[in-house]
Amino acid sequence: MTGVLTEAGVFVGGGGEGYAEPQELLMKFGNRHGLIAGATGTGKTVTLQILAEAFSAAGVPVFMSDIKGDLSGLAKSGSETHKLHEPFMKRSATIGFELSYTAFPVTFWDMFGEQGHPVRTTISEMGPLLLARLMGLSEAQEGVLNIAFHLADSEGLALLDLADLRTMLTYVAEQADELTKRYGNVDARSVGAIQRQLLVLENQGATSFFGEPALDLADMMSHDSDGRGRINILAADKLMGSPRLYATFLLWLLSELFEELPEVGNPDKPKFVFFFDEAHLLFDDAPKALLDKVEQVARLIRSKGVGVYFITQNPADVPDDILGQLGNRVQHALRAFTGKDQRELQRAAENYRPNPRFDTADAIKEVGTGEAVTSFLEAKGVPGVAERTLIRPPCSQLGPITPEERRAVLQSSALGMKYDTAIDRDSAHEILTRRAEAAAQEAAEAEARAAAEKADEKRLREFNKARRYDQGKTVTKTSTRKTNSSRRSDSLVETFAKSVVRQLGTKSGQAIVRGVLGSLFKSR
Repeated sequence: MTGVLTEAGVFVGGGGEGYAEPQELLMKFGNRHGLIAGATGTGKTVTLQILAEAFSAAGVPVFMSDIKGDLSGLAKSGSETHKLHEPFMKRSATIGFELSYTAFPVTFWDMFGEQGHPVRTTISEMGPLLLARLMGLSEAQEGVLNIAFHLADSEGLALLDLADLRTMLTYVAEQADELTKRYGNVDARSVGAIQRQLLVLENQGATSFFGEPALDLADMMSHDSDGRGRINILAADKLMGSPRLYATFLLWLLSELFEELPEVGNPDKPKFVFFFDEAHLLFDDAPKALLDKVEQVARLIRSKGVGVYFITQNPADVPDDILGQLGNRVQHALRAFTGKDQRELQRAAENYRPNPRFDTADAIKEVGTGEAVTSFLEAKGVPGVAERTLIRPPCSQLGPITPEERRAVLQSSALGMKYDTAIDRDSAHEILTRRAEAAAQEAAEAEARAAAEKADEKRLREFNKARRYDQGKTVTKTSTRKTNSSRRSDSLVETFAKSVVRQLGTKSGQAIVRGVLGSLFKSR
């Protein structure tokens, strides 16, 4: 064997006496998914590293999460000065592999933007199902979240970041009565519970994950100038402090691949390979709706040319419906100290096609670090028998690179200009905030107008009151001066008035009055 690839696929390993002949993962079945399992410290990371190297060398882009930081060594060539160089050369000779050190094209990503280019998505792209899973919402709360998404879509309100979703939920609460009539009960307590879970997400660092520019899958599915597939490594050491966020992000990425990639049938090699490390985090306490979605994606995504490889400590971590779809398997050692451990060991052995040369359960228990029980799909897609295999050494550096070397890789990446600076586009938060401000300003102006009108009315009443008072005083003074001089004329007027009143009841009296008054005004 002269390289990481055979004529038909990936060279995984082999062995000398008592071990298998060279074992290979056929490239045309690379999209039939796989499993890498084993206890801590048994060599899963090295297996992950050599598979990534081989797929990259074959021109297949790869995505993987780096839990411990060790996989960053893919960006640097292995070295003869490494402490494991001699053991590597010895193993290479044993399995018939010609070890040649080389680096691979790597792009570093980090949800927090610290150890790689920021990787983001929008609230809309994540969708209500995954968000409900991320926040651990009840069925009623998930229903309210779906209403919020529907309302945002119907009113053209883009949901990009957590601020958009929070403002949208406030808007839903304000419209609760009307929305309840249209969609069913919208409970203020459910809205409040979702708001509290959003605060938890913020405390976990999800604020930097939701926003723009959103990740473009084409930037992950690229190649270097030599045609090798790009290896995308997500820094996940800090992210593992929020395991639900980690699992939801990887499931979202897998769903995006499923939604965006075209059907390709049965390609000669995968279009993309996705390694899902710490896979048990995806399935722990997952609701049935989510498990159904994962099973659907795993079943159908291979027709898009995507291979999914789950990495976990025990095969029992993966539901049976999904485990049955994983055709390529590398099982590192499992420990069996308790009755439960022994039952799980036996169950793991039952997932392999038996080899008459040895007992599979014993082999899984006995293999050492860097060894594994392997089974790969054969020419007709049939699972191969279980084989004890020595895993080949990596061509890239085993172990992490230095922070300075990581920064150099990032600075040489052309993706920094696209992703390193966040964009805050006009979206639901800004639009609804402007609406609220405009409504508040209009209300304030209406209140000011009402207050001004009330003040005007008050001043008018005071003015009229003062005028009546002044007129009363004037009338009093005038009447006092005229009292004595008008006593005789008042007597004459009173006599005339009484006569007029008596005559008003008759027609002749009314005619006389009209004539008198008419002559009076006419003469004036």
